[in-house]
Amino acid sequence: MIKQVVAFVENQKGIMWQMTAALRKDGIRICGMSTVDSPEFGIVRMIVDQPENAIACLTKMGVVVKACEVIAVALSEREEMEDVLQVVQDGNVNLNYFYSSFGSSMESPLLILNAADMDETEAMLLGHGFACLNTAG
Repeated sequence: MIKQVVAFVENQKGIMWQMTAALRKDGIRICGMSTVDSPEFGIVRMIVDQPENAIACLTKMGVVVKACEVIAVALSEREEMEDVLQVVQDGNVNLNYFYSSFGSSMESPLLILNAADMDETEAMLLGHGFACLNTAG
């Protein structure tokens, strides 16, 4: 599993730019991102190459931040998102959310998963031959 940075931000003009610019200024590379919003606030989930530094950077900006573990599945040329989701479905796993990443130093795309039982889900995916990462970037 890898660390995901989760930021809770007010839904205001320019906040995404402010966050990404601050991370870039501190030399932190964003490898994947997902956002969910409402009229008042947003949740930004990020995979970065330096999670602890990203948390410090965003906290310094006044952003409420936390970290949590997610499963990062590296897809090979022969594997697709549907292959991963089929294993999850066959295993009767409840996925809380998933998204794909970009910009990883790996050549293959990553599928980021959060499930009800993270350890069981990761073990199941590994048992089916999928590559699950323990670091990002």
